[in-house]
Amino acid sequence: MRDSTNLDVAVLVFSRAPVPGRVKTRLVPHLGAWRAARLHRRLTRHALGTARAAACGPIDLYDTSRQRGSDLGERMHHALARALRRHRAAIIIGADCPALRPRDLRRAARWLAGGCDVVIAPAEDGGYALIGAKRVSPLLFSGIAWGGPDVYESTMRKLVSLGYRWRALERVWDVDRPEDLERLRWLRFASAVRPGVRR
Repeated sequence: MRDSTNLDVAVLVFSRAPVPGRVKTRLVPHLGAWRAARLHRRLTRHALGTARAAACGPIDLYDTSRQRGSDLGERMHHALARALRRHRAAIIIGADCPALRPRDLRRAARWLAGGCDVVIAPAEDGGYALIGAKRVSPLLFSGIAWGGPDVYESTMRKLVSLGYRWRALERVWDVDRPEDLERLRWLRFASAVRPGVRR
């Protein structure tokens, strides 16, 4: 597929290794460690498929072994800064947000091509599921309580204080809690989200 914009955009898919007991831990009481890990693996594949369908540019999987930094903010800054040395813009998406669609990534790429410094997709839990940038500062990712309910709000304040031009995509949901599993059925994840014997 041809690129959806004239901008050179790298898409970075952030994911952890699907080790039972170390991923989707909030779902382990409902699914068991092995099913939770299998779901995480399927979500990662889905995210990669979304990135391919968006056809914005080269795709790079950032698994646990490639992420550098003491917290999520440092890891994202490192990945974006590295990508921006080779590309005019870069987009990070998480592996746990199947609600992100190819058109969301294409819209982010168009906005970056149109003059935005940063594009962000807020998540229902207070975080965000996508961040795209043409320039980044470590200040954008520092002093944030990652995993908390105020990540998106804190990031918005930092964007304003840094003087960045930015826009937000539609709010999306991610897969973190047992109640999120019901929303996966329309995405054909049913076999991975049924409760089973814990291992």
